[in-house]
Amino acid sequence: MTIDSRVALITGAGRGLGRELACALACRGVAVAVLDRDPEGLATLEAELGPDVKFAWELADVTDAPSLAAKVALLEERLGPIDLAIANAGIGRETPAHDFRSEDISALIHVNLLGVSNTIAAVLPGMIARRKGHIVGISSLASLHGLPRMTGYCASKAGVNALLESLHLELKRHNIAVTTICPGYMKTPMNAEMDQAGLMDLESAVGHILHAIRRRHRLCAFPRSQAWGLHLVRLLPGWMRDWLVLRNVPQHLDQPAAIPTEVEAAVATRE
Repeated sequence: MTIDSRVALITGAGRGLGRELACALACRGVAVAVLDRDPEGLATLEAELGPDVKFAWELADVTDAPSLAAKVALLEERLGPIDLAIANAGIGRETPAHDFRSEDISALIHVNLLGVSNTIAAVLPGMIARRKGHIVGISSLASLHGLPRMTGYCASKAGVNALLESLHLELKRHNIAVTTICPGYMKTPMNAEMDQAGLMDLESAVGHILHAIRRRHRLCAFPRSQAWGLHLVRLLPGWMRDWLVLRNVPQHLDQPAAIPTEVEAAVATRE
């Protein structure tokens, strides 16, 4: 599978999905520029890829827009103009109503939504000037419906969807594609404590994402059965939606609980 890009930028590439995407793109001859807050993860990725791969990395926090833009400029000096930007960095945590704290919501929005915005802002002017580019944002199936105990995460990812959809409408005339990726649970370090039997392996997830990039798809949501299920749930009457989502949550929502089985595949966390 060939990718029509020369230089790709990936945020949150020190581990998990971002790391696998970096390896997959590098194997396809794409020069890879990566950002993360973890120097050890980036150094081991560089060693894994080897000296023959066009690769560069910088430490960056996606919530710090000026620093992020400066680091992206350094990477472009080393590898060339970025024509594929994958805004992957993100965090996930529970934000239950019984312990609702604005600082937790703010942290999720700063990384998951504003981090995507900051990443796009660092590369978009150059793409528009060159009339070429592809922006990819890693959202989640959790963006398609609110979930108990995941208020901040769902809100932040729904914001990513709206941001990318709006950009898509404007950037078509500049020959710039915008793709929203909505995966379910995956086997990443952040999901290590979950039952791995029901999680999608990263290789399969990367395959879906690369296919969407190659075809310049507007939206890629997977696994498809779960994505369609969530879309259909939204068409039901409100009382029925609530029943489906809440029926496996204990009556006392201030007690620890798992995400309901009907929608457990709707939350994907990564960094």
